[in-house]
Amino acid sequence: MAEKPADDHVDRILAQWAKERPDLDVEPMGIMGRLHRLATHLGREVEAVLLQHGLSSSAFDVMATLRRAGAPYRLSPGELLDMTMVSSGTMTNRIDQLEKAGLVERINNPEDRRSVLIALTDKGFATVDAAVTAHVENQHRLLAAISEKDKTEFNRLLKTFLAGLE
Repeated sequence: MAEKPADDHVDRILAQWAKERPDLDVEPMGIMGRLHRLATHLGREVEAVLLQHGLSSSAFDVMATLRRAGAPYRLSPGELLDMTMVSSGTMTNRIDQLEKAGLVERINNPEDRRSVLIALTDKGFATVDAAVTAHVENQHRLLAAISEKDKTEFNRLLKTFLAGLE
């Protein structure tokens, strides 16, 4: 049988609520609190690695979307919107910043002269390739304390939870 982990910050909050509001079932608060704390910790760790490559997580999101789209590494702004779940204004701002940095460029769409495509530049391709390699290595490091069996189960549970919300 697996050893029970020591009480954590969330356990202390739950104990306080149990004392103050014993009428409430705060079990969901424990799950949500831990997910939030994990997201905060993981976000910091991910951001630190991406910053080593001169990228924010939002810039990486756009560039990684272009990179994983495959050659010729270009998408319409609408396709980028669909794949990144941000607003049109936010996407325009991200593209503008990446273009200023020389990481992406706007090119005329050969299939529709009225529209443009967003493409990785050579510099952008090299930057995102190095960043994604470091990002995946960092993800392995962050999950190293979890067994393969537990990772599989955790992933299954998260997928089920997410499917219920989406």
